Amino acid sequence: MRIIDLIHKQPKFISLEFFPPKERADWPAFFDVVERLKSVDPLFVSVTYGAGGSTQAFTLEIVSRMKNEYGLEPMAHLTCVGASVATIEEFVSHLLDAGVENLLALRGDPPQGERDFFSDAYDFCYAADLVQFVRQQHADIGIGVAGYPEGHPEAPCRTDDLRYLKEKLDHGGDFIVTQLFFDNTFYWDFVARAREAGIQKPIIPGVMPIFNLSLIKRITSLCGAHLPAVFIESLEEANATGGPPAVQALGIDYARRQVQDLLDSGAPGVHLYTLNKADACIELVEGLKRG
Repeated sequence: MRIIDLIHKQPKFISLEFFPPKERADWPAFFDVVERLKSVDPLFVSVTYGAGGSTQAFTLEIVSRMKNEYGLEPMAHLTCVGASVATIEEFVSHLLDAGVENLLALRGDPPQGERDFFSDAYDFCYAADLVQFVRQQHADIGIGVAGYPEGHPEAPCRTDDLRYLKEKLDHGGDFIVTQLFFDNTFYWDFVARAREAGIQKPIIPGVMPIFNLSLIKRITSLCGAHLPAVFIESLEEANATGGPPAVQALGIDYARRQVQDLLDSGAPGVHLYTLNKADACIELVEGLKRG
């Protein structure tokens, strides 16, 4: 089923993102995480892949299994820079053949060893190109796109960033999943500016619980998300006094309060970046009031 149709039917949902393992030998442990996280009743699940599409084939097989063996509604990440029309069409056709009806359309990174996003040799340079192509070829498929509450790191300004986002939606995107953020005011400001720009489709906030201090510092340095100064101080203190377990406990509590506030304040649902951490995510979601 298309995710946009599910969104309209179930308010205050939780959805989950998984990152597939790099080695097939790690699949049993990965699918154990998937099985356990079914208990949180996610509206849908998304599956990313490694830089440059390094685990794209795994993503295809994993979403197929999630749909047909685990009864989940999966959304496959699909990047387009450096890909040809033929490879994109092949991937989408394989998705549909497996009964997977949703994808998240992304630009992605240039092929390994290249820096140029905009080569004349590329069939696609922007996520909007990918959305337009897929929608033209497959009118009924579900398409999500990415949004950036704090602005895309490469965008000249927030106005241009919203213009590019609207272009993706005008070409056929159904809904938006945001980049992670740690201050909900960024999300609500983003929603308000998007509505003023004429964007009316659902905007799903993305939340990443902090399980590891060094990891989250690395992630935020790459995506441009800001950690509130008081929160950083609390994490540093927790790390100094209690080590990683204390950091994780603080991170789960912070994320739970962040998610609860988003749901209570009118967000359609929350997309949880799980980092494949079953116990921590179950603890987080079980503490929510979703009625």
